[in-house]
Amino acid sequence: MTEPVTILGAGLAGCEAAWQLANRGIPVTLWEMKPDKMTPAHHSPLLGELVCSNSLRSDQLENAVGLLKEELRRLNSLILRCADTHRVAAGGALAVDRMAFSQAITEAIQGHPNITLRSGEVTALPAQGQVIVATGPLTADALAEDIAQKFPAGGYLHFYDAAAPLVTFESIDMDSAWFASRYDKGTADYINCPLTQEEYLAFWRELCAAKEAPVHGFEDKNVFEGCMPVEVMARRGEQTLCYGPLKPRGLRDPKTGQEPFAVVQLRRDNAVGSIYNLVGFQTHLTWPEQKRVFSMIPALRHAEFLRYGVMHRNTYLDSPRLLDRYYRVKAEPRIVFAGQITGVEGYVESTASGCLAALELARRLEGKPPIDFPRETAIGALALYISDETVEHFQPMNVNFGIMPPLGYRVKGKRNKNAALSQRALECLAGLGEL
Repeated sequence: MTEPVTILGAGLAGCEAAWQLANRGIPVTLWEMKPDKMTPAHHSPLLGELVCSNSLRSDQLENAVGLLKEELRRLNSLILRCADTHRVAAGGALAVDRMAFSQAITEAIQGHPNITLRSGEVTALPAQGQVIVATGPLTADALAEDIAQKFPAGGYLHFYDAAAPLVTFESIDMDSAWFASRYDKGTADYINCPLTQEEYLAFWRELCAAKEAPVHGFEDKNVFEGCMPVEVMARRGEQTLCYGPLKPRGLRDPKTGQEPFAVVQLRRDNAVGSIYNLVGFQTHLTWPEQKRVFSMIPALRHAEFLRYGVMHRNTYLDSPRLLDRYYRVKAEPRIVFAGQITGVEGYVESTASGCLAALELARRLEGKPPIDFPRETAIGALALYISDETVEHFQPMNVNFGIMPPLGYRVKGKRNKNAALSQRALECLAGLGEL
């Protein structure tokens, strides 16, 4: 009988790893501390909970994260299967009905004969056996301390992550907003809330001055750029938001035929379209301040907030000093890490790390040589980046074409070049054979 594997954490990375192993006949014991113990960012007892946005970002092959999704689909990813099944309209992005998505993952894991789901907090790494640690960026204190003691060379680092508020569709003033996607790309899936220059400046001033919730040890320099709180971004300059989440480019107000001075976009958060989230409005303002300031947006003057934005500390390893390209601990290969604790950033990237870690562990347990996903693939490039010892000042990383080798020949136009990089990646993946 194949040696069983213990997986700690049933988020996206842990569930994906469990699924990949179980489908290869390897028994898995999957530990999840919810619902016995919750973190400040979690609200549901379901597995694979999305704690921030409901968007898995671009689904286009001209974008690196779109390529990574396609690679995962070809690797029979549970997470991508559930996301595709429960997608909601979001232009060129893959966004999901948050609850239906997590419910589908939970049912798949609970129904697999090779997976045993256990509930409860694990306070220390198992002393023996194969282990995948996928406890995420909010690893409980006791386990985090145990990891730090066992692997001091992988010194813990941290940044701060934030979630955006949710509002009901019926409370949005559609007389002051309209449906469209930027540059009319795809279907009209976003609600666009325009602001005049006067309205924007009043909003910007109040946002900069608004009271923040107490977050122990918070400093702007610890904010990860990909999830920067909107108020931190605002403090960087009067026009910063207009080049970020409030960018009006490609959005023409049907009433005027012109681009507004600024636009707040809302994205559907569930399949029926009764809930929308404020795109790019991750925040750690106090809840009363969120209500006061965000209600200054004309279309949201009477908005009903179902959930206010929250902020939490995310912890990750100095992975280049600790892990190899298979996400294994160099000094103790029976222990593998996966997910955001490794410093990959994003839902899809976390899923990819769990997938690769499980595929390589399965081959090891079956007595087969590893399959080295090449740097030309998105899944391989990400693993090679987080294990690259030449990276001196390690920071969380979203997948991007910059960590992949150049084509070696000239292609005119960025989209065409990116499409060629994606084509090369998928050909490399196909060349690896049966996985």
